Amino acid sequence: MTDKRDAATERRRLGGWLPTNEAHLAQYRTDLAERARARAAHAPRMAAVENLAALVNGDPVLRMDMTRAINQALEEGYVLGYSSIEELMTIIDYVMTYAPPFSETSLIHCPLNAVLDWPMCMPSGYALFRDPALNAQLKRVLNCWCGFLSGPHSREHLNTSAPNGWFSPAAEKKIGLSQFVCDRDKPYWGFASWNDFFTRRFREGARPVDQPDNDKIIVSACEAAPYNIQTDAKLSDTFWIKAQPYSLVDMFTASQRELAQRFVGGSIHQCFLSAFNYHRWHAPVSGVIRKAYALDGTYYSNADAEGRDPGGLNDSQGYITAVAARAVIVIESDDPAIGQVGCVFVGMADVSSCMIEALPGQRVAKGDEIGFFQYGGSTCCLVFEPGVISSFVPQPPFEHASAVKVNTHVATAR
Repeated sequence: MTDKRDAATERRRLGGWLPTNEAHLAQYRTDLAERARARAAHAPRMAAVENLAALVNGDPVLRMDMTRAINQALEEGYVLGYSSIEELMTIIDYVMTYAPPFSETSLIHCPLNAVLDWPMCMPSGYALFRDPALNAQLKRVLNCWCGFLSGPHSREHLNTSAPNGWFSPAAEKKIGLSQFVCDRDKPYWGFASWNDFFTRRFREGARPVDQPDNDKIIVSACEAAPYNIQTDAKLSDTFWIKAQPYSLVDMFTASQRELAQRFVGGSIHQCFLSAFNYHRWHAPVSGVIRKAYALDGTYYSNADAEGRDPGGLNDSQGYITAVAARAVIVIESDDPAIGQVGCVFVGMADVSSCMIEALPGQRVAKGDEIGFFQYGGSTCCLVFEPGVISSFVPQPPFEHASAVKVNTHVATAR
């Protein structure tokens, strides 16, 4: 075992999407591979996964990079559960009919992230997971999985049975299900699918809006823990370096350069969602939706400046605002002094579906629902014009910050 491997035995994991202990993940990958091989012996491979395999095997550069990334991880001594592209595809295919069980001690909320955890931060993995063709096909694979998770067969663990049931006493204590809309007298407590459970809604009054009639009080768009605050944002910046400064034109995309220009010199508040948190988005200010659009991007790309990112994609959260699949919603505040507020919702890992509900021209009140994340890790940025923010409520350091409740005071406008 190498010194690098020893150093990564305990990894800094934000949000609870993957366990901190590498031994748990190694065992999980080994068990997953065994179940995948058993399924492959009698079940045909999903078309989306077959097409992914064909793309990788048919492109010499992709085939080289994926093979090398796997081999580099194995040479470092990491337990992957696979040693070839073919074996990896067998595991990915198995995940297409997988809904995560609850675990009090070592929850694996993002199985594909767990499977790709080490190859994606090997030297050959950085370029591999930035490849547009690979990400386009990964999107089709993840959409296939999302289809399963949105169907009734994904409800396997929506029950009260310990230790895997999401309604078991341990899970109920962890999640606080009494806060959410559900019906314990109905099968699966009234949830139509895993995604329906994942995107569960709070009961009326569970998350009241702070000072709804005071436009100067800006509220949290998500139930999320603060990750970073940056002032004097640049139009274009080197988002791929260690500090990961935000690059506005890359966040909003080059086609929205005029929009990005509006926020130059402004401030950005970024937060991340926990595996157990609420996953719907709410308007941080009252106003009119001016822009609402989804962007394709990467799914498992790390910032190589982080090296062996000790938190998977967690320590690359600034970087992925410029490259990952995401949704952008821009609200023009009722208060002219606030101007427009950019809300950037980023899918960090696995399905990463960013579902926009509020459309251009629609008026929203502060606290109104505007969209949601389907299954997968996620992060969110609020982007403000220069001179707008007087102060942020969350203040660094954020290493052990707890989640800020959605609809609660997160910033004060001048």
